[in-house]
Amino acid sequence: MRALKSVAIGAVMSAMAAGGAWAADPVKIGLILPMSGPFASTGKQIDAAVKLYQQLNGTTVGGREIQLILKDDTGTAPETTKRLAQELVVKEKVSVLAGFGLTPLALAAAPISEQAKVPMIVMAAASSVITTKSPYIVRTAGTLPQSAATIADWAAKNGAKKMYSMVTDYGPGIDAETTFKKRFGEAGGTLAGEVRIPLKNPDYGPFIQRAKDSAPDALFAFVPSGEGASFMKEFNERGLGAAGVRLLVTGDVTDDDLLPAMGDAALGAVSAHYYSAAHPSPENQAYVEAFKKANNGMRPNFMSVGGWDGLHLVYEVLKKTGGKIDGPSFIEAAKGMSWTSPRGPMSIDPETRDVVQDIYIRKVERVNGELYNVEFDSVKAVKDPGKAG
Repeated sequence: MRALKSVAIGAVMSAMAAGGAWAADPVKIGLILPMSGPFASTGKQIDAAVKLYQQLNGTTVGGREIQLILKDDTGTAPETTKRLAQELVVKEKVSVLAGFGLTPLALAAAPISEQAKVPMIVMAAASSVITTKSPYIVRTAGTLPQSAATIADWAAKNGAKKMYSMVTDYGPGIDAETTFKKRFGEAGGTLAGEVRIPLKNPDYGPFIQRAKDSAPDALFAFVPSGEGASFMKEFNERGLGAAGVRLLVTGDVTDDDLLPAMGDAALGAVSAHYYSAAHPSPENQAYVEAFKKANNGMRPNFMSVGGWDGLHLVYEVLKKTGGKIDGPSFIEAAKGMSWTSPRGPMSIDPETRDVVQDIYIRKVERVNGELYNVEFDSVKAVKDPGKAG
């Protein structure tokens, strides 16, 4: 737990150095998350992580109190996210906007960030384009191309010759599909077919059957966090595994939050992603222990570390600026910042304001009676391939 609490000492020292000038002026963070609806698991994970961060590191940094204002956008209505962002900036006078479960929601809030010059921390949404929509956006989650490129390279090196691509039909899915096809093709692989599945009310069965009928040696798939259990159920019931079709996916599919409930259907699935609850670092072991203790045994997933690191970024910026948090000051301080997260080493690319991080190859295995994404390989310091060139 020492690793998690170490930042608190620096925060107290920075507060003392900054003096009392900022003390009566709190930093308000408007946290917009899907706390209800089909993507509520994303909201509950991020909300739990930021609360844990404050529990362990205090609520004052750089001489200023950090106040969190949580708003539920239900995860499916961009106009709701935009309205909440406007209200938080105009009425609540927030210094930072944060959260954003899905790409359409982050894109809806981006103009508010740009017009008001309010920093916006994307803790979940994963399309490459997001950070280009406002100069005040920073991402602490990950992008789909980071995972898709890594699993494509691994697939080509490990016997996959003919694959089928299946993604959810919205920004991150299209990013994943585009990146996967490019990298797998460059490595000599071919596609047996491809399909995009509707974001709302998906029925995976017919799409998975179509993939099986094309007789690939492996299936590449992306579905949003929260949908993995339904996808895995259909993959198993349609008999792809029994037919010898390997499942090679982005880590959203084998989400740690839902993995224990997936059962044996998930065993053997290989994924590429930036966080696993089984990541064997001291920082992560302490994080998982503290997270479970604070949340009735709930296991943290990759969304949670997006929230944890997003709040960590705010604290570190405030320490660096001595309490200043206007848009230009925040972004300048955030560029190039690096730290050790529960996920491993990470930094903010000074050119794109996107995250640079290790991407791990994992396999679903049973560990002490529970299913985990067990890491067995990694690619270091991966920038977003979607912004290459």
